[in-house]
Amino acid sequence: MRPSTTFDSAEPFGGPGPAPVMRVRSASAPAPGRPVNEDLVFRFGPLVGVLDGATVPDGFDTGCVHGPEWYVRHLAARIGVAEAVRPAARLTSNLAAAILAVRADHGGQCDLDHPGTPSSTVCLLRDCGDQVDYLVLCDSPLVLDVGGQVSVVSDNRLDSAMTELRETVAIVPGGAADPVTRFRHAVSVQRERMNRTHGYWVAAADPDAAFHAVTGTAPRRGPGALRRAALLSDGASSAVEQFGLTDWAGLLDLLGADGPGALIDRVRDAERDHPDRLRRHKSTDDASVVFCEFESAV
Repeated sequence: MRPSTTFDSAEPFGGPGPAPVMRVRSASAPAPGRPVNEDLVFRFGPLVGVLDGATVPDGFDTGCVHGPEWYVRHLAARIGVAEAVRPAARLTSNLAAAILAVRADHGGQCDLDHPGTPSSTVCLLRDCGDQVDYLVLCDSPLVLDVGGQVSVVSDNRLDSAMTELRETVAIVPGGAADPVTRFRHAVSVQRERMNRTHGYWVAAADPDAAFHAVTGTAPRRGPGALRRAALLSDGASSAVEQFGLTDWAGLLDLLGADGPGALIDRVRDAERDHPDRLRRHKSTDDASVVFCEFESAV
């Protein structure tokens, strides 16, 4: 059964006039045939989030006794603690504190300097009453409907790194043409670019990564107020980015009408019917959605 939750809230976060409602619906499902979901959706009061743990390819070491599922669960919990302790702090600061806390959760059992150490994308949105704060780190995008104008907040550094990687991996040391050798070389090069200035940034063991996230705010009041928002793992954003099932505005409309589970169902159908459109090394992926609807405020 697909995990799915629905929340309604009208918590007073300050500011003049009545507190507007943020309604939240979410769904998260593992890739078909996989027993473990390395994505995670969560809500802590006014904060919602999506995490997408990086799958470890078969045969690769991580220097860690824990896996992606462990990492995303601990990171989400630590984000919740940081928000509870410092609810007015910047999202970047609380994410950095959470990453640092997860380092301690490893308990000294792991090599946290290993390039394959467990990691996760992060997409966060926090309702502050008069505005929302958001944070995007790596390839879990945020779709916003602000005053009727739909836009996407994305962190394209992984895509840029992968484009360069595809160009460089054509030349494998030793001139090997074997696909397995090329794949192993590609993974090794990608790991070397993780959390580097000219590479890409992701939540792993270095709290400094939090301060490289894409951040911003959107108003909650007035004619240009935020109306809808969708936080997506790349397994869900593939509905637009890979399969072209709809555009971003249509994705929000689908979520509003049929819910997050329906979007995941559409992606599963596309993965089955159009495998040629997949650009990942995986034939299918975990998929997660958090959909927020905002009651109009004075």
